[in-house]
Parts: sequence; structure tokens; C-alpha cells
Amino acid sequence: MSRFMEALKQQRWDDHRYYHHSRINQSLHFISALSFLYAYGLFFSDPIGAALIGWLFSMSTRQAGHFFFEPKGYDHVNQASHEHKENIKVGYNLERKVVLIAIWASAPLLIAISADLFGLLPESVVSQGYLRSVGALWLVLGIAGLLFRTVHLFFIRDVQTGLVWMAKILSDPFHDALLYRKAPLQLLRGEMIDPQHGQHA
Repeated sequence: MSRFMEALKQQRWDDHRYYHHSRINQSLHFISALSFLYAYGLFFSDPIGAALIGWLFSMSTRQAGHFFFEPKGYDHVNQASHEHKENIKVGYNLERKVVLIAIWASAPLLIAISADLFGLLPESVVSQGYLRSVGALWLVLGIAGLLFRTVHLFFIRDVQTGLVWMAKILSDPFHDALLYRKAPLQLLRGEMIDPQHGQHA
């Protein structure tokens, strides 16, 4: 268990120091984390509603920070190029995220073409309407995306790396809410880049 927790700590640290320099990105992660926590609570009574919140709000704010605000030039603090960081990324790097987002964006179109997704969605979901059907598809996509990368890491890395990454992803909302809680205020003070992003807390 100590090795697992140490690996989790290392994955969290690498993720923070390599991919969360921007205070805008950190602030968006804080907002995303709060909405994910709400979605987590909702999941037990309304998993489709939780998926709608997770994908429409939580994921969109989270990924907007990475795509539009995070610096992509040479990282002098960590002495790593953007390309190097993308190559060593344990989870979904920007290239893999584009694929995932493309699949996510296709869900509304697929439901518009076929309300029951060509017979794959149960009538109990279809009868709730278009948006709920899209949410059901997004729920499956979220679970599938998590499991696919976890198992993929089993083969390209090792089982522990995959399990650690899955634990990190599932617990990120709790961790990010604490880690980035001060970022919005720091951003309002005009601090665009975290001056401590290359140093251990």
C-alpha cells in the first residue's frame, strides 16, 4: 500500500508541475472540481444527470484550461519541451483528449439520427427524452474512457501504474478542490503563472 500511495503522490506531482502552470487553468480546475463533487453526490440518485453535469460543465471547464490557457512552450522550470511532456503523459495527453472529445461531441448527433442509438439504448431511457439519452451515452463513454486507459496502462506500463492512474482520476476532484482553492483569488490579483509550479509544496 505504501508503494501505491507513493506512486499516486508522484503522478499527482507530475500532473501539477507539468500541466498546471496557468492560474486560469488552476481556477478552471477548481471550478471543475466543485462541480464534479456535486456530480459525484448526484450519481447515486441520478447517474445520467451526473453524467450531463460532468461532461457539459465539469469536463468542459477542465479541458478548456488545458487547451486554451496552459503554456505550451519550453518549460524552463522542469527543463522539458511540450512534446516531451506529451510523450510521457500517463493519462490522456492533448492528442488523446482530442479523440475523446470528438467521440463525446458525436453523441448528440448519433442520438439525433437514432433516438435509441440503433436499439442499444433501453426504452426506459429513450422515453425520458433527447437530453437524457445523450447523457446516458456520455455516462457509458466516461466509464469506458476510464477503463480503457487503465487497462491500456496495464500493457504499456504495468498494473500498478494503471490502477494508480484510475485512483488519481477518480479522486482528482477532491484533490484539485484543495490544491487550487486559492487560484481564483491569485488570478484576480494579476498572477497569471504560478511562481511555485516547479517546486514541491
